[in-house]
Amino acid sequence: MVSQQLRDAYAPRGRLRAALNHGNRVLVSRREDGTPQGITVDLASALAAALGVELDFVEYDRAVDVSNSATSGAWDICFLAVDPKRAETIDFTAPYVRIEGSYMAAPNTDYATSADLVNAGDPVGSVVGSAYSLTLRRLPGADHVTMYDDIFAMLSALDRGEVSAVAGIGSVMEKEAGLRPGARVLQPPFMEIRQAMAMPMGRDLASAHLKDFLADLLRSGALGEILERNGVDRTAAIVPA
Repeated sequence: MVSQQLRDAYAPRGRLRAALNHGNRVLVSRREDGTPQGITVDLASALAAALGVELDFVEYDRAVDVSNSATSGAWDICFLAVDPKRAETIDFTAPYVRIEGSYMAAPNTDYATSADLVNAGDPVGSVVGSAYSLTLRRLPGADHVTMYDDIFAMLSALDRGEVSAVAGIGSVMEKEAGLRPGARVLQPPFMEIRQAMAMPMGRDLASAHLKDFLADLLRSGALGEILERNGVDRTAAIVPA
């Protein structure tokens, strides 16, 4: 039985507001009618149903817009990759899924591996505020990374020859490489992106429940079903010990 106190801790305005990051196309996309669909939509819907509250989506185009609004009161839960900088204002659950971060090299380049790209010191594009950009700033080659406002600007820069490679979610980079003859995703991935559910700091009762809720989904296999329903292998799920 869910208490009203717990509902209020999650949704102080009476409806659960879930922030969606459309910059991560593995986790969320839009149907033809513009409504959102995907892993994060299904997770938010499952949580709202468990709490017995109505659900609203607050949609953003970039992860940085979600994280930067954590203290604004604009949303109640979100779905982001765990990162120490974000954790200053956002309370994360344990990660529930692994997503690789990879480089995609332009068609006219001859890098054999990710290390070859980094060692060459050639310009690499990335998206400002994304989990992979936050990580790239801490890795060798950070001085050669150029930030773009979104994935579309980043890919346009690659196509114009402004950068020799771009960084992004591995499966998305594979898809984009297929649209550019000669482009390829370099191995190995430069990071493993660990996605979690989260909420603004200071909601301790709701935060403790959210961590248990997600752990239960993982252990029961319900999270694996959500992943597979949205085209992601259930082996990507991180099952708690």
